[in-house]
Amino acid sequence: MRPSFPSSFLLSLLSLLCFSPYTAIANASSPADSISNSRSDYHEQLILRPLPLSTLLASFNFRSNTSLSAFEAHNFRFFPRSLGQILEHAGTRELHLRFSLGRWDAESWGARPWNGAREGGTGVEMWAWLEADTDEEADRKWLTLTNALSGLFCASLNFIDSTRTTRPVMSFQPEGNHIDANATNMHLLYGVLPHEVVCTENLTPFLKLLPCKGKAGIASLLDGHKLFDSSWQTMAIDIRPVCPEDGECVLQIEQSIDMVLDIDRSKRPRDNPIPRPPPAHEMKCNTSKPYHAHDTCFPTDSAANQDWSLSQIFGKPIKGTCPLTDPTVSPVCIQVPGSRVVFASEGAIEKKNPDQTSRCFDFPAENEFEIFLPAPEAQDGSVVIEHVVKPETPLLYAERSFTGHGQERGGVQTILRNPSPNQEVEFIYMESLPWFMRIYLHTISARVDGQPGKADSLIQEVYYRPAVDRARGTQLEVRMTVPPASTVFLTYDFEKSILRYTEYPPDANRGFDVAAAVITILNKDKSGGNGRNSRFAAYNLRTTTLLCNLPTPDFSMPYNVIIFTSTAIALAFGGMFNILVRRFVAANEGPESGLKKGVNKLKAKVAGILKKGKKESAPAVAAEVEEKKTE
Repeated sequence: MRPSFPSSFLLSLLSLLCFSPYTAIANASSPADSISNSRSDYHEQLILRPLPLSTLLASFNFRSNTSLSAFEAHNFRFFPRSLGQILEHAGTRELHLRFSLGRWDAESWGARPWNGAREGGTGVEMWAWLEADTDEEADRKWLTLTNALSGLFCASLNFIDSTRTTRPVMSFQPEGNHIDANATNMHLLYGVLPHEVVCTENLTPFLKLLPCKGKAGIASLLDGHKLFDSSWQTMAIDIRPVCPEDGECVLQIEQSIDMVLDIDRSKRPRDNPIPRPPPAHEMKCNTSKPYHAHDTCFPTDSAANQDWSLSQIFGKPIKGTCPLTDPTVSPVCIQVPGSRVVFASEGAIEKKNPDQTSRCFDFPAENEFEIFLPAPEAQDGSVVIEHVVKPETPLLYAERSFTGHGQERGGVQTILRNPSPNQEVEFIYMESLPWFMRIYLHTISARVDGQPGKADSLIQEVYYRPAVDRARGTQLEVRMTVPPASTVFLTYDFEKSILRYTEYPPDANRGFDVAAAVITILNKDKSGGNGRNSRFAAYNLRTTTLLCNLPTPDFSMPYNVIIFTSTAIALAFGGMFNILVRRFVAANEGPESGLKKGVNKLKAKVAGILKKGKKESAPAVAAEVEEKKTE
């Protein structure tokens, strides 16, 4: 009799066989065809872009596809099984997760990578579309999703409760193709943890979701010491269904890591992390200065002489390529002017793009890959050629800060600057505030810098959902425009609540973190219809987080009260206890105490010594008197 196996076991075994890069897939026409089919579902790419001020932007992108039919049949090939089971159990149709740290310097670095689509605010940011019939069911599934992802990524996502969850109306739109879904059973929920500290324990689960687990390919460069030593970094996970026009719908997971590294700090050896001034003979001086001499040196701009290699920046070269990646996608690209020289490892093939601003490299899967970018050379011995590609100007600059003083009320001011000289910018400004910041809605106003009075006509639409104490946070969404070459100030006032004694964190005097504001710039060219849901996002950006100081009690007072009360009770109880328990008698009636006996013995001993001394001295005095009489 042949043994029978359950269908779930067969599917699991089939998925394991399909996932292995060294096992032929059943029913394939040939081993070569099976390899090519599996590789077409996954690709990875590293994009390097030198930035001004001696910095380097490194963008790691990993993309995997799996058909919806294979996903529903639990046939996991490149899609991580652990994450797929969570999404299926929580009824998640689309998921976006962000781990971010640092601040993007738009003034120096220009526009954000991926047009800000892979960026999140400081901390952890998450939003998802859930399939549910009612809001209560969506809340339950959201709680299940956050708790499961919290364990998977070693993060505090389980702290995203109802007070940190909002339901955006205008800010987010689905990126995937949801054909069989309707507006009634799709629920968008958004949560944020601005106080979460992103660290190595979040990077390790991220790498385990990749097919090659960070052992080969561009993921072999990812190291916690380098990633979290960067000036700005963000890790993004996006899961969405994609339906091409001429093919089967697939479920796509895109993982990306973007970091801005300081070249000088990254090249510093690990055994000598303390920066020290270089010797005089190693200093690079600007000889064009009139006061340059053998004993006078003006240092040159570090950005004009940046030279680096992958081993210097990341500590090691790339360990070949992942055998599962698509060979038609170049694994490494660098964006530098075409006039700059770039050296690569032996066997690498360089492909320059027609725009003369970037070039890509292909190299054998079994070889290590190294890239070296020398310092820019001078033309005619005087002028240094362009060393970096000029950063793209952002569509909008945004800054946010607190206004006012005191512990009772305050205000928020957001400065929005449009650098375009002839085109206005329309965007949606969203704030997700904690419940203890109570907004005065009538104080929301906008004004243009340099023009007297308010310009409330710039505010086109406002969606406000007030907070409920200890149950729901404040949600504010504003759709507005900024005129060309103008700076707009968006302000509003709020009131601070007093928390309970047990609601303060251990570091209450540090302040409470307020999540970053989300700005979604709308693309007018792709807008259709009259509804706000017809708009498409052209650019996204986040402001910095804020620290809100609430009225904080003196936590040393309970200690002082306890000490004072204990002392008073001890004094009162001690006196009453003596009165009730002790027996009072006269001093001469009571027995002699040990101290009194000792004093009496000492007095008697002293008196005896004095008496004995008087007796011994009497004969001597009499003899002296008789002697004087004889004389």
